[in-house]
This record gives sequence, structure tokens and C-alpha cells, in this order.
Amino acid sequence: MPELPEVETVRRAMQRHLNGRRIASVRTSDKDLRAPLPAAQLRRLAGDLFTGARRRAKYLLLDLESGRALLVHLGMTGNLVFRSPGEKHDHVILELDQGPPLVFSDPRRFGLVLVLDPGEEAGCPYLSELGPEPLKAGFDAAYLSAQCQCRHRPIKALLMDNQVVVGVGNIYASESLFRAGIHPLTPAEELMPDQLKVLVREVKGILREAIRRGGTTISDYLGSGQGGRFQQRLAVYGRAGENCLVCERPVESTVLGGRSTFYCPRCQEK
Repeated sequence: MPELPEVETVRRAMQRHLNGRRIASVRTSDKDLRAPLPAAQLRRLAGDLFTGARRRAKYLLLDLESGRALLVHLGMTGNLVFRSPGEKHDHVILELDQGPPLVFSDPRRFGLVLVLDPGEEAGCPYLSELGPEPLKAGFDAAYLSAQCQCRHRPIKALLMDNQVVVGVGNIYASESLFRAGIHPLTPAEELMPDQLKVLVREVKGILREAIRRGGTTISDYLGSGQGGRFQQRLAVYGRAGENCLVCERPVESTVLGGRSTFYCPRCQEK
């Protein structure tokens, strides 16, 4: 499933290649994604001009000259790609004034494509209750300490709560906790200020490194273009039974909140 670095990689590609392009026409499939495709609204985008690309959590916001925005969530297998349409899982095709169309393709159909009219963004239910961005100044040790107070939840579950901080998904939560030397099942309220300071630093560092490397291309998310290269740097995620890169003890895994969680029992001793 694409996480923040993968979505940020797509955002940068859209900013670079889509900005200034005008929509000639829009076609959609007759299949629903996470929510039904707003086919009529999408068709009315014909003639509008792309002016920028933003990211909020794992949502892409493609801004238009009219003040509208195209809200896109990639789900588990979605992609925004410039290519000729016609593949089985193409659900939205935006013909542009020049070059190949922009295609939203999503085999498993957990993605989302919506049109936000001017003024609708603030009240959008997908965006209105999100926590701070992890790479912004608002996510710091003092903030995380306040969120941990009186919370017995495992720290990994807290990191993956989008109302606490957005975009730190399963891969990057596991890797950040490993680098910080914190067991993922540690109750949040038990962490010391120095540990939280290190954890915030590692979350930011992991995400920045993953963005530089184009994200992580694994499982059923294939990415776009050449794919991500951060999977070559994974220390614990997906490595259960393999030796830890630091202490050589086998990496272990458990299930937390329905998600596989990977850790080194020695480097992250509880």
C-alpha cells in the first residue's frame, strides 16, 4: 500500500509534468472505487487547467484554475500515470491538450477520485480530522509527548493513527521504531522524553530518506515509472526470520491492529 513517501513521489511528478496542462475531456469506467466515481462532475472538468499539486496525508490534491481540486487517494494498488488508456483497470482517463492522457488505474479499486468545488475542501470528511504532517514543525517531541500521556496504546499503533500524525504507515513506523531502539508494543505512556525526541527524529529522517529514494515498491503496490528504491534499505520490515543488520539476532514479527509488525528483540528490547 502506498504510504506518504510514495504519494509524495507521485505529487512531485504531477507538479513537474501536469502543471499548466489543460483537460480536453474526461472518461470514466462504470465501476465504483472506494466511493462511486462522480462521472458527471469529472466530465465538467473539460477545459480546466491544472495549476499545482499538493499532498495532505496520503491524499493528492490536484489544483485547477477554476478553484476546483481533484482529490485522489491511491488506495492499495492505484497509480496516476501518463500513458495511452485501454488497460482493464483504467478507471479515470483525462485527455490533455498535449501529450499522453493522465490515467488513474486501480486493480483492487480501493482508491478514490473526487472533485472538490471551491470552498469544499475544509469540510471534506476525508481531510477534516487529520493530524499534523510528520515533516512539518508541528510534529515534534513536545507534541508527541502530549499525545502519549495516559495512553496505554502501543506506540506503533499511535504512530499509525492519522488523527495523531498522518502518513506514517506500517513500513515507516516499523523502520522508525527500529532506528529509535523502541519495541513497537511499548505502551505510549511509558516512553521517556529522550526516547520521544529520538523517535520524532527517526520518523522524519526515515520519511525524508524514503522520499529521496522514490518510496518503497513492494507487495501489490507497483508504483510508477522506475518504482521506489527504499526497499533496499529496509532493516526489519518484511525480514522476519532473517538476521538483524545490527546484532544478527533473527528479526521477529507479530500482528498489531491487523497489521504485521517487525522488530529486533535485542535492539528493541521492551
